[in-house]
Amino acid sequence: MKSVLILVCTTAMLSLPPARADQTTNTEFREQFFQLCDLAAVKVRDEHNKVPFFVDSYAVRALCAAYDMTGNTNYLDACRDWSERMVKYQEQMTPRGAYYMHYNRKPSETNGDWYAADSSSIGMAVLATSVRCSGAQQKRFLDSAKHFADLVIKNYVRPSGGVSDGLWHQSSDEWWCSSGIFGSFLFNLYANTGDKHYLKTALGVTDWLDNWDLTKDQPFPLSQQGPAMIFYVMENYSAGWPYIEKDKAIKPAALAKVNWCFDWIMEQQQKPVAESQWPPTKGWGMKASGLPFHEYVFARYLPEDQKLVAAGDRAMPQLAGIVFAGKPEPTQLSIFMLMSYAERLNRGAIYRNSR
Repeated sequence: MKSVLILVCTTAMLSLPPARADQTTNTEFREQFFQLCDLAAVKVRDEHNKVPFFVDSYAVRALCAAYDMTGNTNYLDACRDWSERMVKYQEQMTPRGAYYMHYNRKPSETNGDWYAADSSSIGMAVLATSVRCSGAQQKRFLDSAKHFADLVIKNYVRPSGGVSDGLWHQSSDEWWCSSGIFGSFLFNLYANTGDKHYLKTALGVTDWLDNWDLTKDQPFPLSQQGPAMIFYVMENYSAGWPYIEKDKAIKPAALAKVNWCFDWIMEQQQKPVAESQWPPTKGWGMKASGLPFHEYVFARYLPEDQKLVAAGDRAMPQLAGIVFAGKPEPTQLSIFMLMSYAERLNRGAIYRNSR
């Protein structure tokens, strides 16, 4: 982005795979998750909140999962209020269908940068909210997501399948971040609409990412972005794997890319926090708290590879040690961690769809 785990008493039971978390850890994760959800629900409803809306969007998606788990309407109401605000801003934006990012180009303005990547994150939260709504409100939020999709598909998806980052003064070429997040958004939109045009475009984005060298010299490279780059690229694969794995033409390269990313993630997770090139307490390193989310997602798709869950379960307490060292705050570190908690505690809820 630019800007900005049942106690057991027999040996046989002790041999269960790591995905079957013990009750102690499960309880701890739940307590931490809902503590952060309560903070996030207040944050996303605060109209004086100054952070970019893409940050809020990850809190909203986790709050949707929290609502599924509890039926707590405070969580859903926060998501509805936030999403309604996003749609109202969208209705005033140029180009039509764009989401206001809470920085750069504002509603009613016709100058300044506007980014497809950040807006894709916003769109996924509006879409996730729509799944928990009904009637006219569900339609309003779903239509909003469609308007955004149509804007990007028409103007910023390149013939290669990659996606440029909208109105970015630095480049109009395909970019890893806008491609990864818009691809994820499209897979989610297809899951909710059944419109094969969205699926076709998303698979084209995946093909482009499959063949893109993440280590090359490029705007906001891996050497600088680290966890942020891998988190956003992996969003495409985590959202799209049920469809990607059915496409024999792209699955092998996609699996290779996924494995490369997980090798990178686990290598970083094995390092002491104090030795990280990207400290999780600041900047791009704060997205490290979202990386277990992808490990937990793919443990559902690659059940023979339970090391993914084990890796995530090792990383989460280290990150929690930072977040809960004092009074927890709704920073990017804790908000992206909400995504990881949500997937660990309620598998598949982040990508729940209305169909």
